[in-house]
Formats: sequence, C-alpha cells, structure tokens
Amino acid sequence: MQDKKIKKATKKEIQAIKALFLEHYKNAKTELVYRNDYELLIAVMLSAQCTDKRVNLITPALFEQYPTPQALKDASLEDIKNLIKSCSFFNNKATNLKAMAEVVCESFNGEIPLDREALKSLPGVGQKTANVVLIESKEANFIAVDTHVFRVSHRLGLSNANTPLGTEEDLTKIFVDNLATLHQAMVLFGRYICKALNPQCQNCFLSHLCKSKKSYKC
Repeated sequence: MQDKKIKKATKKEIQAIKALFLEHYKNAKTELVYRNDYELLIAVMLSAQCTDKRVNLITPALFEQYPTPQALKDASLEDIKNLIKSCSFFNNKATNLKAMAEVVCESFNGEIPLDREALKSLPGVGQKTANVVLIESKEANFIAVDTHVFRVSHRLGLSNANTPLGTEEDLTKIFVDNLATLHQAMVLFGRYICKALNPQCQNCFLSHLCKSKKSYKC
C-alpha cells in the first residue's frame, strides 16, 4: 500500500541518489546464470516470485535437457514440470515455458525476439520480464520493477505509485538515462542492503536520503 506520509525526493536528492547508485554499482550484473538469450528468457521467467539462487539450481538440468526452443516446444509438459518442480508456481511456469517455445518457433523462426512488444506477445512474458531480458541482453535503457526495486523506490521517495508499472514510469521519468545500470543497482541494493525486513541501515550509503523504513510489497 502507498504510504501518503512519505515525502517525495527533491530533484537534488534524486540526482544524488542516481549518482550514488552509479558509483557503487557501476559494474552491476544479474545473478542469474545463462549463456544466450533463450536461456536468459527462461531464467527470468522462472525468477518471478522465486530467488535467483533457486533458479540457478534449477536451470542447468533444464538447459541440458532442452537446449533450444524447438526442443522445449517438443518436450512433455510433465517432464518440464518435473525439472522445475522446486520453483514457485512450477505448474503455471511449465505451461508458459512450453507455450513460449511454441510461439518462438512458429512466429519468430526459433529466435528469441529482442523487441519489447514482441517479447510481451510471448506466453508468460509481461513488461517486467521483457524489460529484464532487454536490459540483460542489450543494456536497453529500461528499468524493471520487481519487489526489490518497488521497495527501494518507495523508501527513497522516488515514487508513490501503487503498482510496479506506475513505479517504472516514475523512475523512467526522473532518471532518464543509465536505466539498465540503475535497475541492476536497485535490485542488488534491495536484495542485500535495503531488505524488506531488518534493512542494513548502518551499512547504507543512502541512509541520509531515506524517507521511510516501511516494508513495501508488489
């Protein structure tokens, strides 16, 4: 829920926050392990409401068994489910993975499309997933709002939007550029410092700019 008492960051504070993120996380990369766009898309789809650490335990066997969209398209749904069963919502994710592979093969000649609208046309792929894939693959000037980015954005007064999409719009407007790096920075910052519970305020380089330690969910 939106906390109406949270003050919005000023333009000066926004610039300071942006500069500090870029300074502390200039080489930030995803913690998902992948070798190509096909594996990247699968890893990102699996990471929804699941930790990257868990996804990285699941994907090696999945990628070995089904190394291409065609192989995944032809796979048994039950076999896919069995390979990803330790992932949250594995039934829905398995269905989406197989359907995604079918569309990639039938509509995109077996190649993962690197266009946001084309990616969003794939089963199980929304704007957040599409943005993450493009950030990772092309360093596209997008920002994706997961639970970490949502929480960090609201605690720092960068957005009061009630939805991830609204928060994405706010961040895109105020930051303008370097969005790919800022996305990676905010994810890692939220994961390891600005945690939902017990935030590491004593180790936080943004503590002087923080507006609230309230826990936000999206």
